[in-house]
Amino acid sequence: MNTTIVDDVYTFVRDKESNARTYAAVIDRVFTAGDAARLTDTEGRQYLDCLSAAGTLALGHNHAAVAARVREFLDSGQVQQALDLTTPAKYEFLRSLYGVLPPDFAAHAKTHFCGPTGADAVEAAVKLFKTATGRRTVLAFHGAYHGMTSGALSLTGNLAAKHRVASLMPDVHFLPYPYSYRCAFGIGGDEGARVGLRYIERVLTDPESGISTPAAIIVEPVQGEGGVVPAPPEWLRGLREITSALDIPLVCDEIQTGLGRTGTMFAFEAAGIEPDAVLLSKAVGGGYPLAVLVYHSRYDTWTPGAHAGTFRGNQVAMVAGAATMDVITAEGLADQAEAKGRLIEEALTSLAGEHPEIGDIRGRGLMWGMEIVDPDGPADALGSRPADGNRARAIKRRCLDHGLLIESGGRHSAVLRLLPPLVITPAEITEMATKVEKALVDRG
Repeated sequence: MNTTIVDDVYTFVRDKESNARTYAAVIDRVFTAGDAARLTDTEGRQYLDCLSAAGTLALGHNHAAVAARVREFLDSGQVQQALDLTTPAKYEFLRSLYGVLPPDFAAHAKTHFCGPTGADAVEAAVKLFKTATGRRTVLAFHGAYHGMTSGALSLTGNLAAKHRVASLMPDVHFLPYPYSYRCAFGIGGDEGARVGLRYIERVLTDPESGISTPAAIIVEPVQGEGGVVPAPPEWLRGLREITSALDIPLVCDEIQTGLGRTGTMFAFEAAGIEPDAVLLSKAVGGGYPLAVLVYHSRYDTWTPGAHAGTFRGNQVAMVAGAATMDVITAEGLADQAEAKGRLIEEALTSLAGEHPEIGDIRGRGLMWGMEIVDPDGPADALGSRPADGNRARAIKRRCLDHGLLIESGGRHSAVLRLLPPLVITPAEITEMATKVEKALVDRG
């Protein structure tokens, strides 16, 4: 396809889509093929994909086992859309899902198929726990991202995404998340996290706090869109202890972290806790639209039809999701993610030592972020420099020019995010680091 035709394709789609288009607004490429961690555009240029469709493609592009399972299903003549009816595909999906859930959690877990996207799982969880507890307040965290539907957006910290939207869900309050580099208490480290827990406990027990006992607290074990901020395991354990003591359901949003990305099958497992509910989407559909809410059976207070929806029976997604979970388990990809994560950490640490514009690196498994700062800006009490979103955008653009797809997020979009597929190789991790270094040098 020649350059003129490519430009015509990109321009045509751009002009027909809404102004809310996101990734395509900055990635001005037309991709025609993908294989594992590789993408090819219409001009034959190769890219290393460390975006993975925002973490959706756990096994990368066109994994042979997933493609074979989907192809076999399509050729079988089975139904492809079944509302919430029982099918062989649903049976196999649930068998695979309950096979990867922690056994103690799986033993009493119920599953609700919510719809195509992670925000649907968030909406379902809010509705379920308000119904089960009779309470109306929901608590989330500074820096949280839970989706763009009305209820999910209400639970999202980013003000830019919602300041023009009137009448979002009421009775939502935000708590401090343990973001050590920019600690809300000006302390940082383990002590900052401990102070945060004491603050949360006080808010939940103080009759003058102005916040009613919530129907649920929703938390990301690793904040993704908020800038790749992992919660310390001790903090998650403390949060679980507080919520258990006060009979407050704890919901773990594992929409981006679930299925091996952070080095354990689910990110909450690193803390050794058992939440009351887990939200899954992205990788759980094997690259196809699917979202599920998995929760303790004691909260299963819904009546039939209490939370329905047409597209809760995507059979192709269930087939692909089951295949994905089976491959992750059989090949030990969660454990591999932890080992590969150490390679990424080593590479990024080396880069940070050479480039003062990298203010902080953080992550877990195959989910990493580099916070880009103004190295000449004034340092705060913790020594953190001002976030530099413009510099981050320029570096991200240079990464694309060098054949590397990454994303940005966090405050001022100053965090460069790396979400490679679980099948990325050590050689590709080295290649990724080399491309990032070239982009940093280009930006100067």
